[in-house]
Amino acid sequence: MSHWETGRRVPTPEDVASLLTAAGVTGKEKQRLVELARHASEPNWLTVGMPGIPHQLAGAVECERSASSIVEWAPAIIPGLLQSTYYARAVSIAGGLPAHEVESRVMLRIARREVVVRKNPVHFLALIGEDALRDNIGTTETMREQLQYLLELGSRDNVTIRVVPPRIGWHPGLVGPFVLYDFPDSPSVVHFEHYSSGAFVPDADDVQAYRGAIDRILSVSLSPAASAKLIAQVHDEMESSQ
Repeated sequence: MSHWETGRRVPTPEDVASLLTAAGVTGKEKQRLVELARHASEPNWLTVGMPGIPHQLAGAVECERSASSIVEWAPAIIPGLLQSTYYARAVSIAGGLPAHEVESRVMLRIARREVVVRKNPVHFLALIGEDALRDNIGTTETMREQLQYLLELGSRDNVTIRVVPPRIGWHPGLVGPFVLYDFPDSPSVVHFEHYSSGAFVPDADDVQAYRGAIDRILSVSLSPAASAKLIAQVHDEMESSQ
């Protein structure tokens, strides 16, 4: 059990099935968890969406809860842990979620934000593409509120926001968004979130490659102070345009 908890070993599907039986978990939920266990030891753990909450979303939530630090590169959208309530709702609606699922997804997003504001919060470095600040997700008022929320969270000791300008030539971030999770007692993991699926990559060489990519993206990003100034400027531009 201790090896499972620390990530040194992965439980077999049979182990998971036995534990779920002892815990009284049956039916589709048992089948879902055993299926996750069946693929967890693969070199790249691919999780495919399912009706309701996707597998990869459940995995991301657990990573956020357990991580000691998180680095996210988000070139085109505000990172989920920094999204305001109205922005998260606008994303869910624009993504075509059925009306009855929108509020549950927004509530989940709000709950996920707790990791950056709780006691002993996670250390979060957000690398955000400048286009994400300027793109209209929802109304102008929604974007203004989101930018103000970024400024508030960016003032916290555990949150660092660095904006990456557009049209600065090639850098590794152009390949696509990713999240790097570091854990206190387990190997680090890189997560890629796609439209309807996601992949968790724990391979040490891949993780190291993405640490190098983070360093390269940091080298072309604005400082935290300059990033905050730009966010405030975009906010004011939106306010004056109304």
